[in-house]
Amino acid sequence: MTATGRRTEKEPNQPRPSLPSRLSRAVLRAAAAWIVCSLLSGCWDRLEIEERAMVLGIGIDTETHEISGQDENITHVGEAFPKPKTDPIRLTAQIAVPGRIPLGPSDAGGGSQPGQKPIWVLEVVGHTMDDAIMNLQQKMADRLFWGHLRVIVISKELAKQGLTNINEYLRRNTEVRRTTWIAISEGKASDLMGLTPQLERLPPLYLLNTMEHAVQMGKLPNIFAGRFWSAGSSKGSDPFLPYIKLLEAENIEIAGLAYFRTDKLVGTTEPLEIAGFMGIKGLSPGGYGVVVHIPGSETTVMYQATHRKSRMKVEIRDGKPVMKLRIHTEGNLSEKSSEQVRLDAHIIEQIERQINENGMKEYRNLIRKTQQRGSDIFGFGEYVRAKRPGYWGREVRTKERWEELYRTLEIELEVSNSIRRVGSKTI
Repeated sequence: MTATGRRTEKEPNQPRPSLPSRLSRAVLRAAAAWIVCSLLSGCWDRLEIEERAMVLGIGIDTETHEISGQDENITHVGEAFPKPKTDPIRLTAQIAVPGRIPLGPSDAGGGSQPGQKPIWVLEVVGHTMDDAIMNLQQKMADRLFWGHLRVIVISKELAKQGLTNINEYLRRNTEVRRTTWIAISEGKASDLMGLTPQLERLPPLYLLNTMEHAVQMGKLPNIFAGRFWSAGSSKGSDPFLPYIKLLEAENIEIAGLAYFRTDKLVGTTEPLEIAGFMGIKGLSPGGYGVVVHIPGSETTVMYQATHRKSRMKVEIRDGKPVMKLRIHTEGNLSEKSSEQVRLDAHIIEQIERQINENGMKEYRNLIRKTQQRGSDIFGFGEYVRAKRPGYWGREVRTKERWEELYRTLEIELEVSNSIRRVGSKTI
């Protein structure tokens, strides 16, 4: 009996767990502790920023002469190396110098002093991309780090031979960002690595900003490394890259687009033909202006495109695909060469017709130029593959087959234009 008068029953004795059961529980606890410790292992593979050689930009050229005297015997000794059939390459790298990188609009708080360059430019030669990188690493005290690589410039001569080896190395390197810009240079890529621009204290940033700002102003499509590699891997399109050249005043010019067939450069466009490409793709904003002659007079006006739209359809006729392409642009008249012509509704209508005729010619010339090389940079093949999968599976199937069909692809164009503004003065 308890103090409250209630009867309690004596609890039976609990049996103790057996020895195998206690061992199994101990093993489980040890395994759980080991898993937790492995997840909280810390920065065992850390690499301090001071111990990294940060590569900001690289230029790749072809080395046409024999490099046996320049071989470093790092990846091979003497002639014990199956040399590739292609020419060797010369790699020019821009390495950031610690403590000299500008930290803001002024040198206060860090940055390079007058006479000190924030970039160290190194050149090496190699038979392949990996061979050149190994030779470059042999000259560096710190490990090369590619996470800050912003610009890759490849010479036109090397691009004509093909970029298979270069693309294969860069795509496998996990540190290389897919947003890195790749450009084709008219001359040597090494010359662009050594320029000293007036607008930027870092040459790689000058190259980067030139192309990024061109995209924002509608003067260049946004084609960074990831999109370039994706277009090269797809079955119904071919890649393209910005085509640049170095001017005497230590600045660069976007000279057009460099278009490829698979991985080999097959041609380049004019600067104004970039606007034609962006019109066919319907990319906005519009950043190019053209001079238009008013019919029946000696007056010209400057037409500035602001928006672009395009629609694409595909039909199968007589066993062949036919592309129907509608392109519409909107823009403003920003300049008039003479005050004698009044820009009334009739004159504006004449200007629109003239713009349509000129645009039709430019679009056809650009398409014809790429068809002659079998380079579908517009992605017509991907549209056929998406909208007519049965035809693609029967008649095309491969990228090589589509590049041949693209040479004779029939494309029906319909071009229209609208002038929205004529300025604050209409007479």
